[in-house]
Amino acid sequence: MPRTFTLFFTSLVLASTAFQVSADDLASLDNKAKADQVSENAHNQQRVALSAEQRAQLTVQRDRLAKQLAKIEQKNTQLGEIFSANEEVLADKEKELQLATGSLGELFGVVRQAAKDVQLSYQDSLLTEQGKAFETQLDKVISTDALPSLKLLTQLWQAMDYKARTGSELLLTSVPFVEGDGKTTQLPVMRIGDMALLSEHGYVQWDFARQQAFNYLALPSETPSLSGLQAEPKQAILIDPTRGVMLEQYAHQPTLMQRIDQAGIVGKVIIVILLIGLVIAAIRGVRLAMIQQQISKQLKQPETPTDNPLGRILSVYNKEKKQSVESLELRLLESILDEQQGLERGLSMLKLFAALAPMLGLLGTVTGMIETFQVITQFGNGDPKVMAGGISMALITTVLGLVAAMPLLLAHNILSNRAEVIRNTLEKQGVSLVASRAEAESDALSSSAQVNA
Repeated sequence: MPRTFTLFFTSLVLASTAFQVSADDLASLDNKAKADQVSENAHNQQRVALSAEQRAQLTVQRDRLAKQLAKIEQKNTQLGEIFSANEEVLADKEKELQLATGSLGELFGVVRQAAKDVQLSYQDSLLTEQGKAFETQLDKVISTDALPSLKLLTQLWQAMDYKARTGSELLLTSVPFVEGDGKTTQLPVMRIGDMALLSEHGYVQWDFARQQAFNYLALPSETPSLSGLQAEPKQAILIDPTRGVMLEQYAHQPTLMQRIDQAGIVGKVIIVILLIGLVIAAIRGVRLAMIQQQISKQLKQPETPTDNPLGRILSVYNKEKKQSVESLELRLLESILDEQQGLERGLSMLKLFAALAPMLGLLGTVTGMIETFQVITQFGNGDPKVMAGGISMALITTVLGLVAAMPLLLAHNILSNRAEVIRNTLEKQGVSLVASRAEAESDALSSSAQVNA
């Protein structure tokens, strides 16, 4: 309560004080308001006067700009007419230029293409260093958008002429050579045109990027040497027309054992069958040749049978010659059949091997293709090297099967014919013996009949 009373009393005192101040200053406030109104009226009059003056100035400026705009539009119209006329003249000039140049546009394309070909031929040949001298001129011919000048055309044919001349020369020079231990030395070589580099030990491989020579991993046996070519420059030599690509691939050519390994287990089985068949054919061929020789000797001495098919038949004849003709004929036929079995021993196995080898080759083909399809399923067909194993197995087993079948079939045919010749000889001799016995009996019967008569 005391605090509230104090606040109320203070408010009354302040209100009475403010009323006294306002009453005293009211007259001065009214005078100030009138003075401000007079000042504002004067300022407004000045602004109105200034606005009228600015409006007059802007009107004059607008009229001047309107005249300038009219002049500019008139000039623009004139320039547009001149531009249209120039376009018509330019079109006419372009037509005249096309008629005048004729086929020069096609000639320009041919020149640019020829320059590109020459530049690429220098980059991919052994004349890279020499080609750098023409690189700037060739770049100008290739990059220009206008018809090349006579100077550029002259430089183009000079580059082509230099390439043709130096590409047909035998030049003795030296090149940076990287040895097996990594050391770089200068190797004397003979540059055969722009095709190859020939050293004392044969061709060397040229690295176009590093500008260095290396030894090939393998070279054909007919590779010439530097000394041999110097001794006889006009000799015929083997050259790789692909500038080393074929010689580089020669080192990757698989050997016979690598081919056999690619054929897998099926290929090894085919080779075993071939070897067994050849052994059988060799043994039977030697045996039949010996038998044929023994029979030839026996034919010269039929009275003394020896240990050979014909001698054994003669022994049977001598043993059974007292039998009747029919019995003797049957015994000789039995002996010939026994000898025939001995002559044809092993030939059926050769025939079986000759038929089995291509069947195994077909089996290897199917197995290789199955393996290829499995690889395609797992890794896709983007990389041919991934599929090479199965395809190699498929093709090599087929080749091995055919290679094995042909000599076995040929051996079977030769040995069968030889056995047939021997069998025919035995049959002929057997028939001859039976005929001789029948004639002897017939003569004996005739003599007996005459005696009785």
